Amino acid sequence: MVTAVVGANWGDEGKGKITDVLANQADIVIRFQGGANAGHTIKNSFGKFGLHTLPSGIFHQEVVNIIGNGVALSVDKVAEELADITSRGVPAPQLLISDRAQLVMSYHVLFDSLEEARLAGKSFGSTKSGIAPFYSDKFAKIGIQVSELADMDALREKVDGILEKKNILLKYLYHHEELKTDDIMEELQRYKEILKPYVADTSAFLAEALKSGKTALLEGQLGTMKDPDHGIYPMVTSSSTLAGYGAVGAGVPPYEIKRIVAVTKAYSSAVGAGEFVSEIFGDEAKELRDRGGDGGEYGVTTGRPRRVGYYDAVASKYGCRLQGATEVALTVLDALGYLDEIPVCVGYEIDGKITTDFPTTTALAKAKPVWEKLPGWKCDIRGIRKYEDLPENCRKYVEFIEEKIGHPISMVSNGPAREDIIYR
Repeated sequence: MVTAVVGANWGDEGKGKITDVLANQADIVIRFQGGANAGHTIKNSFGKFGLHTLPSGIFHQEVVNIIGNGVALSVDKVAEELADITSRGVPAPQLLISDRAQLVMSYHVLFDSLEEARLAGKSFGSTKSGIAPFYSDKFAKIGIQVSELADMDALREKVDGILEKKNILLKYLYHHEELKTDDIMEELQRYKEILKPYVADTSAFLAEALKSGKTALLEGQLGTMKDPDHGIYPMVTSSSTLAGYGAVGAGVPPYEIKRIVAVTKAYSSAVGAGEFVSEIFGDEAKELRDRGGDGGEYGVTTGRPRRVGYYDAVASKYGCRLQGATEVALTVLDALGYLDEIPVCVGYEIDGKITTDFPTTTALAKAKPVWEKLPGWKCDIRGIRKYEDLPENCRKYVEFIEEKIGHPISMVSNGPAREDIIYR
C-alpha cells in the first residue's frame, strides 16, 4: 500500500514532520517531485534538521529512502545533506536514487539567477535553485538523466549540443561569459562518483516491494497552490505538486495510492510571489510569523521571512479536493494560543459577489477575504496528547475548519517534535 503526504496550500505546511511521524509505519519513503528549492524541517531525538532533497524517512534506520525519477536532482545538495546528518550522529541511511532522475546542473542555477535579475520587479520570486531552467530542459529533451553518466563519451557529444544553445542566450540575452564543455564534463564526472553507491532502477525495486506487501510513503514538496496546472499560475513551481503525480514521479501504478494525507497549517503562510488573499501585514503579521513554526516562519531554503495570514478555508478546501485527500493533518495549532479571537477566511468577495470556490488567478487578483471570527483559547497547548484534553475553543476551531474544508482532520500537530501529535 502507498500513502501520499502532500501539501494543501502554498507549501511549508509541515509535511516533513508528518512524513517523519508516519515513517514509523512504513518500509519505504519516496520523494517524487521538485528539487532543493524548498525544505522540510524535522525535529527529533537527533536534533533539528532542514532537508531539501533527502526523503524525511532518513531518520528511521529500517526505512529505505528513495529519490524518485520525478525529482530535480541537485547532487551536491544530496551529498551535503548526507554529510550533515551523519556528522550529527544520524546513522547512514538506506538510500536509493532513480537512474531515471535528471540532474540539476550548475548552468541551471546560473540561468535561474540571471533571469530573475533580468525580470527585476516582475520576477517570480524564485529561490534561484535552478528549478525552472531544469524542468524547461527536461521537457525540451536536453536534460541529463542519471543513467547517461554510464557513457561519458556519448554524454560529451550531448553536452556540446546543449552548450551551443545555452551560450547563445548567455552571450546575447544575458551578456555573460560562455560555458565550456570541459568544465561541464568535469562537473558530470564528479556527480558520477558521488552517485555511484546509490543509483538503482527504483521503479523495479518498488514493484517488487509492493508485490511482497511492503508499505510506502510518497513525500510531496510545496502544495496545491504551487502546482503549474491547478495553482496560482504563473507564480508556481515547475513540477506537479499533486498526489496524482506521485505515481509518475515515483514510478508506481496509480491504483497503489490508497491513502492521501493533505497537510494544512492552522494559519496560512507562503514564500515567494503570488496571490495570497488572507495575508496580513505589519506588526500583526510579524507577531504571527515570530510565534509560528519552530523558531519563526522563515524559509528553510532561503531564510526569507514567510508571508503569513489567517487560515484560508477557501484555498484549503480547493487544495484538499485537488489532492484527493482521504484525510487531513492540521499543523502548528500551538502557535495560535496568544490570540483573543482568531479570524478565518470563509469566502472571497470578487466584483461584489461572495464565493467559496477557489477561482483562477485572474479573478483571484480581485478577491477580498470574507472573515468569520472564532474565540481563542489563550493558553499553551504543547504537551497535550489527547484531543479531548484540548481547550474547548481549540477543539471548536479544529472542528470549524474541518466543516469548512469538507475533509476529516485525523491528526493535529501541537508542537515541532515528533511526539507532538494528536490522533483523532
